[in-house]
Amino acid sequence: MMVAMRTYGCGPEVPMFKKAGAVSVAVGVLALAATMLGAQGTDSKSAAADDYRANPKFLAAVKEAREMEREKQPALAIAAYKKANEIAGGRCVACMAGIYSAQMMDGSFEDAIGTAKAMGMMSNAPMVRSVADYDRGRALVARGGDAPKPEQLEEARAAFRESVELYPSNTAALFNEGEVLERLGRTEEARKDFELCLSELKPSDPAWPRVKHFAENPELAKRKLAPAFEVTSMDGAKFNLDAMGGRVVLIDFWATWCAPCNEELPELKRIAKEFAGQPFVMISVSADEYEGVWRDFVKKHEMTWVQYRDMDHKLADAFGVSDIPLYFTIDADGVLTSEKMGEGSGVEGTLKKLIAKAQAAKMQVGQAGSSGTGVLAARK
Repeated sequence: MMVAMRTYGCGPEVPMFKKAGAVSVAVGVLALAATMLGAQGTDSKSAAADDYRANPKFLAAVKEAREMEREKQPALAIAAYKKANEIAGGRCVACMAGIYSAQMMDGSFEDAIGTAKAMGMMSNAPMVRSVADYDRGRALVARGGDAPKPEQLEEARAAFRESVELYPSNTAALFNEGEVLERLGRTEEARKDFELCLSELKPSDPAWPRVKHFAENPELAKRKLAPAFEVTSMDGAKFNLDAMGGRVVLIDFWATWCAPCNEELPELKRIAKEFAGQPFVMISVSADEYEGVWRDFVKKHEMTWVQYRDMDHKLADAFGVSDIPLYFTIDADGVLTSEKMGEGSGVEGTLKKLIAKAQAAKMQVGQAGSSGTGVLAARK
């Protein structure tokens, strides 16, 4: 039995991978949406005529658009953002960014490409134009689906390159250009982009581990990695998926109010115990609204593994979650290998295979290193 997540309003289908393709790998950590939403103020032309921002009708339209986005109603969000932009006299960059976001959510990639082009023409600010080109590149990659043609990838690469040239600090565009170059078979060029991107980041940056992995192994760009994320767990520790290198990860989406989730709890406790001390880590991601209820439940039921409450639902959105309980298994390289739904999912069997593979790989690398071949040590 599955339970629809009451906070998300999604249907029965649970997509394992977003249609955006490989470029979505970096979006969770590296996206510049916030930059776009605030960038309008950097344009002197728009700053000189921004009185619409105090217009009650404009504010109401923007509020409605954001509510529709949260409720996963992209068509209604697009209409509301367009209304807000009309009130603004067609000069609201943030409204256009909202339209683009809703179009991507809706899978209207051709429309999103046009919107990104229009955003780039609305401002002379290099940062705004850079983000617009970055978004255009994302939409171009998404339009190509899982098997894009080389010319489609090249068009996207050109958009990302224009973005970087306009604003060299746009590391998201640099990373995505590297992904596209790898998919085009231009591995050394891709590696240079990943290495340059890494040089722009600090080791404390949540994106740093993933970019490092790509710089070491650009071939990862061709594989369907789990969305990158870093969260603060219940005990205050940071959990960064990309820092789990060498270990298999099980992500459990659940909620205290979900009866099927509660029925699965003994199985999860058994898995945590069975694989303790092995290259394995488990994180339970709760959809609970009330922190106290969540904390009390976890304590009462002795859920001793990593716990996180997804208050803004961003993590669930990144994984395309609509129904719970839902499990995702991720191998030692960060590749999203499967999704499992509730009772009888057979997740234990999947974990055994992945953990055995991780142990074998670690042993092989250790043997190669001790023989003086110079092979990189396994990630710890």
